[in-house]
Amino acid sequence: MNVLVIGANGQIGKHTVEKMVQDHTFTPTAMIRKEEQMKAFEEMNANTVLADLEGPVSDLATAMKGMDAVVFTAGSGGHTGADKTVMIDLDGAIKSMEAAKEAGIKRFVIVSAIGVYDRSNWMEKAAYYSAAKHYADRFLELSGLDYTIVRPGLLTNDAGKGKVKVAKEVERGEIPREDVAETILASLKDEHTIGKGFDMISGNENIASALRDL
Repeated sequence: MNVLVIGANGQIGKHTVEKMVQDHTFTPTAMIRKEEQMKAFEEMNANTVLADLEGPVSDLATAMKGMDAVVFTAGSGGHTGADKTVMIDLDGAIKSMEAAKEAGIKRFVIVSAIGVYDRSNWMEKAAYYSAAKHYADRFLELSGLDYTIVRPGLLTNDAGKGKVKVAKEVERGEIPREDVAETILASLKDEHTIGKGFDMISGNENIASALRDL
């Protein structure tokens, strides 16, 4: 399966590309903004393509040529303001969905955030972030794409345990970025996850079996 990973230079994106290289089910292409970011992925034996989420949809569609699926792991990051969150986490996500449709790609997996499904659970101090994720997810649900929405809890750099708790909504908790990446791969392998969105934190169930129980 040829997969374009958007946001590949981020931590979840890098884990995802690396795991895909090691798993012969996938041939990943890392979408990056700067040429100097290529080297790290070339050392992983991963393909790269230059494109910018703030550029035109047509450029994103060109980057997606030949792909079977798109994984969106991009985010503006905590160091930016609300304006960048809107342009990357919301508009960038929607442009990626539009580009996937333009490129004839059906399968789309997005990394969102825990608690954004229900407005009553939005983060008070960063409601704009919750709103951006919520409406990107909603657009994806209505897009006609074969989507999966992964909404992880507080991200950590702990080693992945491969054990999770998933449901439409779960209590807030932590999850290693490595386990989020593993869940992306498992979602692409399991058609049962198509049309599903779920919150996810560390738990006691193996990732693959947890997804089958959705």
